[in-house]
Amino acid sequence: MMASDTASAALGIELVELGPGRAACRMTVTRQMINGHELCHGGYVFLLADTAFACACNTHGPVTVAAGAEITFVAPARESDVLVAEAVERTRYGRSGIYDITVRKSDGQVVAEFRGRSREMR
Repeated sequence: MMASDTASAALGIELVELGPGRAACRMTVTRQMINGHELCHGGYVFLLADTAFACACNTHGPVTVAAGAEITFVAPARESDVLVAEAVERTRYGRSGIYDITVRKSDGQVVAEFRGRSREMR
């Protein structure tokens, strides 16, 4: 899936860990990602978390997409920060699943908490 993900590739997002129901992705905040407050735009933080979510929920085989997601921004990220999004499967039921994704800076500070709901396509 990541080999065909041109959106994530264009932002320099790398898959750094993958296992059943788990994934971690890394991204460096670039100047182009900075908003008018000199902070990383929340849309980029969401996209990083969503990419880790997509990788984790697609580890079981069937094509799986997001049915919904929400994010809570905890702390700002700034230019040159390296962010890592770690996705963990909480539960799967029928064709659906729930995943929690934590986005952290390289020093371990939490930037955002994301919860995604997945749905297998058939």
